[in-house]
Amino acid sequence: MLDTAATIDIRPVETPADLKTFIRLANDIYTDDKNYIAPLEYEIAARLNADKNPILKGCPVKRWIAWKNGAPVGRIQAFVNSAHLDRHQDGAGHFGFFESIDDPAVATALLDAAASWLKEQGMSKIVGPFNNSVNEETGLLVDGFDTPPYVMMPHGRPYYAGMLEAAGFSKAMDMYALKYLPRMDFIPEKRKRFIEKALNTPKVSFRNINMSDFKGDIQRLVDIFNDAWSDNWGFVPFTPDQVEHMADELRPIIEPYNIVFCEYEGEPAAFSLVLPDVNYVIRDFGGKLLPFNWVKLLWRLKVKKPPRARMPLMGVVKKLHKRPVGAALAYKMIELSLRENLKRGLSDSELSWILESNDSMLSMLLDMGGEIYKTYRIYEKAL
Repeated sequence: MLDTAATIDIRPVETPADLKTFIRLANDIYTDDKNYIAPLEYEIAARLNADKNPILKGCPVKRWIAWKNGAPVGRIQAFVNSAHLDRHQDGAGHFGFFESIDDPAVATALLDAAASWLKEQGMSKIVGPFNNSVNEETGLLVDGFDTPPYVMMPHGRPYYAGMLEAAGFSKAMDMYALKYLPRMDFIPEKRKRFIEKALNTPKVSFRNINMSDFKGDIQRLVDIFNDAWSDNWGFVPFTPDQVEHMADELRPIIEPYNIVFCEYEGEPAAFSLVLPDVNYVIRDFGGKLLPFNWVKLLWRLKVKKPPRARMPLMGVVKKLHKRPVGAALAYKMIELSLRENLKRGLSDSELSWILESNDSMLSMLLDMGGEIYKTYRIYEKAL
């Protein structure tokens, strides 16, 4: 039974001890959830540090913890993403890293604190959750609580959606994660001849990432992404310092076969990125890397190889979107990635996330055997 008489105290995160409480609070929220995987604490701390995460650089941000009966019971971050505002001019401030016990009063108090602060910053609406950006963990899980999340995908409590809606938030957009049991015969017969015909040209070539020019190829990947995704809902381009940061983050976990490039007429035209499911690797770490979990991490990631992987990004430059070769490239890159990952024991995978409005991509992924099994929702509210 809820303790309705207890006072809820919303305090800003101001000290290193506060930040540690902010990071670890989620572990208490999910203590009885067998599908929750505690993220590595050092990694979350780095993502919340503007000196280490360029997404936060120069942008107003504030965090709060909700306290009740002397214990931390919820948290939230409010963030003014200048790159989003420059792109969309929509007056949207963002919230994220939202967690709460099953008490609507706690959730409302946290959401009100974030909304009030964003209004003080001149924002006209609050949108989220974004942890910290659309290019990091995005959305509130509203369906698919019965399985653990893949790497860089959020988990959630079934009661969160009702809390946001009771606080006056409404749906802005849904995104889907598709479960996919990897196999080499995934291309429907009706598509095979079309793909072979479209790619039967010397204009097309494929290659894996060049590890000796890793940062250069990550820049090429981002250039394709920034072009291919530019018309998508909520799109925010990567900046040069974010590209540098991405390369540093990916380097320890990427093998050459995880990234496939297609070149068309000698120019980079498409890519696919597959991430080993680090969540599966750290599932029993409890958020700690020291003193000995780092050895397990290296063994499970580099030697044993995780049996799960996620494809978070795939893109084809816009000039090829309406042409047969564009669709054929997408199928072929998935085929090349699958072949190499299956050789290394891949048994489960996720294709995520896909906007509900992206009919062409959803159609393709469903056609090849993908199954929507999780739904993430972005909420908004006028200020």
